[in-house]
Amino acid sequence: MAKIDPSLYLHNQKERTPSPELGKDEFLKILMTQLQNQDPTNPMDDRQFISQMAEFSSLEQMMNMTKSIDTLVQSQLISPVIKYSHMLGKEVTYQAYNEETGKEAGLKTSKVVAVSQSEGWAILELENGEKIYADAALQVNDPEFEGPQGEDEQNEANEPSE
Repeated sequence: MAKIDPSLYLHNQKERTPSPELGKDEFLKILMTQLQNQDPTNPMDDRQFISQMAEFSSLEQMMNMTKSIDTLVQSQLISPVIKYSHMLGKEVTYQAYNEETGKEAGLKTSKVVAVSQSEGWAILELENGEKIYADAALQVNDPEFEGPQGEDEQNEANEPSE
């Protein structure tokens, strides 16, 4: 009679790293094994089976929700440079400070020429050579956008014609 070499058996086995998580695939394998190996004279109760299927459905929905939340978190981690790139070419008004005293030096307006990032914060690089944090902008204007009619034109438009 031929003998089976046990070293060959162990050699052909795939290495499997155990996972602390029970996913839907593992849950289905356990359920299918349980159904295949049940006692035919005493099969699983219908209620038990329905309960396990409901658990599986719940597990799958939770996994889908986890994926959705992960996607949401990743979308919130978009680079500040990309987030504030729409500011290029816009005029921003910001509170200027005296570098020596640290006191307020009035409002300044300058055009955004670049957007950079420092320690996770968006930095607007301005045409006047200054750099400000994006959240320091008090007002944003588009210099190419023509605003409402001037006061004189507006008054003329509102006067009744004779």
